[in-house]
Amino acid sequence: MHLFPQLRKLEEKYPDSLVVLGVHSAKYTSEKDTDNVRSAVIRYDIQHPVVNDGDFKVWKEWGIRAWPTIMFIDPRGNVIGKHEGELPFAEFDRLIGDMTGEFSRAELIDPTPLPYQLEAAKEAARPLAYPGKIEVDAPSDFKPGRLFIADSNHNRVLITDLDGALQDVIGSGEIGRSDGAFETASMWRPQGMAIDGDTLYIADAENHMIRKADLSGRTLTTIAGTGEQSLIRHKGGHPLANPLNSPYDLALHDGVLYSAQAGFHQMWAHDLGSNTISPYAGNGRENIVDGALADAELAQTYGLQVLDGTLYFADSETSSIRTAGTDVDARVHTLVGTGLFDFGDSDDVWTAAKLQHVQGIAVGDGVLYLADSYNHKIKRLDLVTGLVKTIAGSGERGMEDGPASEASFDEPAGLAFANGRIYVADTNNHLIRVIDIGAETVSTLELTGL
Repeated sequence: MHLFPQLRKLEEKYPDSLVVLGVHSAKYTSEKDTDNVRSAVIRYDIQHPVVNDGDFKVWKEWGIRAWPTIMFIDPRGNVIGKHEGELPFAEFDRLIGDMTGEFSRAELIDPTPLPYQLEAAKEAARPLAYPGKIEVDAPSDFKPGRLFIADSNHNRVLITDLDGALQDVIGSGEIGRSDGAFETASMWRPQGMAIDGDTLYIADAENHMIRKADLSGRTLTTIAGTGEQSLIRHKGGHPLANPLNSPYDLALHDGVLYSAQAGFHQMWAHDLGSNTISPYAGNGRENIVDGALADAELAQTYGLQVLDGTLYFADSETSSIRTAGTDVDARVHTLVGTGLFDFGDSDDVWTAAKLQHVQGIAVGDGVLYLADSYNHKIKRLDLVTGLVKTIAGSGERGMEDGPASEASFDEPAGLAFANGRIYVADTNNHLIRVIDIGAETVSTLELTGL
């Protein structure tokens, strides 16, 4: 069988092997870039070949209609099954087991592993690995400032001062979900955080849990999630008895810890006083629909901040910036963004502006700063005039410091603001960058002590 021209040599040499092949058919312009696909393969430790279907040729030829779609093909080249949408691992494992068992008994499968080198094996060691989010504890007359960096693919959180000097490390670096002392506790690709004095709340994204770090006692504990991903929407209840779905960012307001549950397409609320957790905004359908909290529709909420009692969040799949109130009659309202397939790179006012898979938000001086991830830019949203304006980034993927308009980033995903500077988690560059707003310059933060 000849699925794609790229596989013909592989098929001819190993005609009877079991092959798992990923086909990447991109929605966003930035995702069509093969270098970006390679970064995603490394970041998520994908251990099978991936074809970049940048022109949607495979998508059209195979009649694909949904992300994801799984095609099952027998050793003779016949399509014997198709599944659209997420497939629970247990069911997927059973299907593959039944198929391979049947074909093995018929001696149609060669169990010899295919020889290829993983992209991750080509990567050099570096201090940070795909930092996802960043949080700041702003300095005051009584204390110096601190940065909290989600060193996501190293499965840890770094604590530094505002100049990058290491103060502490949360997590052993091993993939896991164990509680305990900072040195032995484990996480799996942590993301967003919220700071409250000497307590740091952490969205442990791949574990589908929310953790609490006692910064003075140097211990990490789990406060929400079971460690399993929920594949159904549910009403909530006791935080440790309810599975979550890809919490990506956190915001704390008036004793309630809000979490952006990207996998649920919802925002959840954890009342720390009563110790209950439940959906707060979004009915679970993926779209951009405003209205009452329970009726609104969200789309992969990745970034979350609170300002003056209002939650501001980035819905990445609709490239939008939206709000949700925290009062009794709160509603969801869209500031920027119009639809699931509407995106671009346009500085303008309110919904006339266009972003591309925006992932991060920071609040500073009464405005919102946006990590316009797939446009490789940092933008500013004026909450009075509605003007969205690029403040850093040329729009080209790269790693250049200097004047803000000429500097370059590579899929920045997290932002934090302190003392007139924006700290940027420049994810695919594996760096923390610093934008000096007054000087309009970009520099790279040197991390020392690692």
